[in-house]
Amino acid sequence: MIKIAIQGEPGSFSHEAATKLAAEMREEARIVPFSLSADAFAALTRNEVDAAVIPIENSLAGSVSEHFDLMLSHDVTVVREILLRIRHNLIAISGAALNQIDRVFSHPVALAQCRRFLADHPKMESFAFYDTAGSVKQLVELRDRHAAAIASAEAASYYGAQILVSDIEDNPENFTRFFYLRRAADAVPDPNANKLSLAFTVENHVGTLVAALSELAREGTNLTKIESRPVHGRPWEYVFYVDCQLHSPGDGIRAIQALRAHCSMVKELGRYREAVR
Repeated sequence: MIKIAIQGEPGSFSHEAATKLAAEMREEARIVPFSLSADAFAALTRNEVDAAVIPIENSLAGSVSEHFDLMLSHDVTVVREILLRIRHNLIAISGAALNQIDRVFSHPVALAQCRRFLADHPKMESFAFYDTAGSVKQLVELRDRHAAAIASAEAASYYGAQILVSDIEDNPENFTRFFYLRRAADAVPDPNANKLSLAFTVENHVGTLVAALSELAREGTNLTKIESRPVHGRPWEYVFYVDCQLHSPGDGIRAIQALRAHCSMVKELGRYREAVR
């Protein structure tokens, strides 16, 4: 049995993604929750867990910037990704009724993704909480019939709560992309990998970023994402994170070699199979 670190409580979307990824990879897993993402990464690098599953991007809310920084600063690699359809539910303790609810707790992103439902129920005042599943856990512990949480169906089942209203998110095209991470030294190359994630920096000169991206284009790699993050301690300098589709294993090697001629730093974050909906 392998141990997989997540940030969040049992029953969270990260928990669901970790369980599905382990099943896809035919691994029996025990999920180890951490309050902070930094603690999950530290546990992985210290060999306290075997893997970690982290959200990297939501189709509506955008990227999880902290996780880009943590991947760059830790010796880990992406070995798989998964797309998880995010379904939000209004959850209460057993026996509570919808007309009793006057307070709703959840993660700020989840609350923002359910604005229409909350606007249609003006009696319900929303309160930000550190985790979707954590809000259900608190709800069950307090046994408050006038409070509810917004979280997954898995969270309701895990903590023995009931779903009052299902699928309350504003937009059904709500997906989160999760990365499955291993220590770089332990990762086994996937011969079917068709996607590459990279981080790189360029010198602050005219045309250096264009030259770096042109090299990727010349190698025939299809750039599917680019993200910039500030370099800590060096104002107005940036790390660029890119995802590229690969046609063959050699594409990744050539892309990295081509970038090195124009970049002051290049780090491969992982080669893996692209997730499909």
